[in-house]
Amino acid sequence: MTRQKIQIKKIDNIAARQVTFSKRRRGLFKKAHELATLCDADIALIVFSASGKLFDYSSSSMHELLGRHNKLPEVNNFCQPQYQQMEKSVCANLREEFAAKTKELRHMKGEELQELGIEELKKLEKLLEIGLNRVLETKDEKFLKEIDAVKEKEALLMKENQRLRNQVRALNRDQQEQQAVGVGGSSLGSKSITSNSSSSPNPSSQDCDDISLKLGL
Repeated sequence: MTRQKIQIKKIDNIAARQVTFSKRRRGLFKKAHELATLCDADIALIVFSASGKLFDYSSSSMHELLGRHNKLPEVNNFCQPQYQQMEKSVCANLREEFAAKTKELRHMKGEELQELGIEELKKLEKLLEIGLNRVLETKDEKFLKEIDAVKEKEALLMKENQRLRNQVRALNRDQQEQQAVGVGGSSLGSKSITSNSSSSPNPSSQDCDDISLKLGL
């Protein structure tokens, strides 16, 4: 029997497609191995299945082969125009956006308004009103926060002032008590001195009595 020639097109049957993929992938890797062995060639193969699964083969290190591939000037020259075109497109879009934003900023500052129509001026007026309302709301919030902070500081100062007053009152009480104790001690000392002086006999009268006794008077 002669080998039947298969038409090269996508296989509609999913099971047959998977079987064919598995067989031909193994055959492809086998041929790559034979080519690398017979001809001493460096070969790297990367295959993704329909489901996204990766299959690869390399006669040596895959990373080294890919690095050699990326360093080739032909590859860089082939990819360079595409990247340059993409870069030019991005730069052009950025320049247009920058110019539009600059013009919008000038309009919001009140410059170059002659080129705007009635509808554009109304839109600009609405934007400015919205922005002004936001500014006023933010300013009011900041004022309220500052007022709350001042009130908290005032409350702390009042507490500290009351604490200092209590300390001063306590010190005054201690001083008054010390002065009262000192006055009481001095009065007691004077009383004891007077009592001692009144109880002790007069020495001059005792001498007179002794002399009269001696003289027989």
